[in-house]
Amino acid sequence: MKKLLLILGVALLIALISAVSSSPMPIEERLIRIQAEDTLREFPRIENEPLEVQAALLDMADDELLLLKARAAYLRYPEMTREIFPLYGPEDEFREILRRYGENILPPIHYFLGRPIGSIELMNTLANKYQKAKGYFTGSDKSQSAEEQGTAETDNLSPAERGWYAVRFIQEEGHDFLGQFVVSAQGEITWVRTERVLENINQFFASGIRNLEIRHRTGEDVSAADIGWASVDVLVFASALKVLRVGRTVAVSTKGAARSTRSAALATRVANSGRMLLNSARYAKWPAAIAVGYLVVSHPSIINDFFAEVADVLGYPVKLVQFLGWLVILLPALYVGSWVMRLLVRPTIALLHVGGGK
Repeated sequence: MKKLLLILGVALLIALISAVSSSPMPIEERLIRIQAEDTLREFPRIENEPLEVQAALLDMADDELLLLKARAAYLRYPEMTREIFPLYGPEDEFREILRRYGENILPPIHYFLGRPIGSIELMNTLANKYQKAKGYFTGSDKSQSAEEQGTAETDNLSPAERGWYAVRFIQEEGHDFLGQFVVSAQGEITWVRTERVLENINQFFASGIRNLEIRHRTGEDVSAADIGWASVDVLVFASALKVLRVGRTVAVSTKGAARSTRSAALATRVANSGRMLLNSARYAKWPAAIAVGYLVVSHPSIINDFFAEVADVLGYPVKLVQFLGWLVILLPALYVGSWVMRLLVRPTIALLHVGGGK
């Protein structure tokens, strides 16, 4: 009787401490945090980062070079990383420029996210008006949905759409565009406008000829369009045509890409979190049942999360369900553990006596 009361007292104490000190979250999100701590060990204080940042970085873990560039970005521009990676991390276009140019892509994207750009807004307006006029004369605007028409009529770009413009500029211009942004010691980003003007003049008047030379020297096929644009570049009036052409191309691509939200990217990672964690290097070497058991024992907070979800389904207080749940688990575990300890302690003491006697 005394033994049962002792076990009951210990179980009540542990259950009470576990329930009171718990900070429950959805199990899938807990698994993401566990996997981040396990996979992203080279990222300082990764356990304290927002869930969206952890998920975005985990999605890059399969590409060693990409993850290395992401770590450099995280170390050099942590605040920009927290804002940009959840928005664009899952997108192939962003990963392409991150793999190629590293952390240098963050200042331009952050600059575009933080403020409207007059020239970009103008290009977007011109592109919208062009599409509207084209649809009017071709009759294609009648087939558009109400949502698409409303989007086309909105001239102001959202921050995410402006960021996609920066991504596209980096894709097209590379270091020529990245070199236009300077980050001060205080972290303030400045766009060097004179550099931009000179680069635009160079692009307007010589980009076609330059592309023709690049294609020729790299052995790529030179099409009639390349030769045509090279000849048009000689004309002064080609600049106006190029503004419309570039604006239209970027605007079309940004409208589709901007629909990828941070919640959608996180949902993908959340849906696969359990499978990905159990397939990781630490757990994949064991059978699934053993891996799950070890995961739960090494991270008991998962049990609290499970009981919290049960309480939510049943409509009962979370702390009460957690307390009762831990009590149900601990009572038989402690009782069985006491018998195991007795079976182990007695032979051990006997061996010690035998060894001491010798």
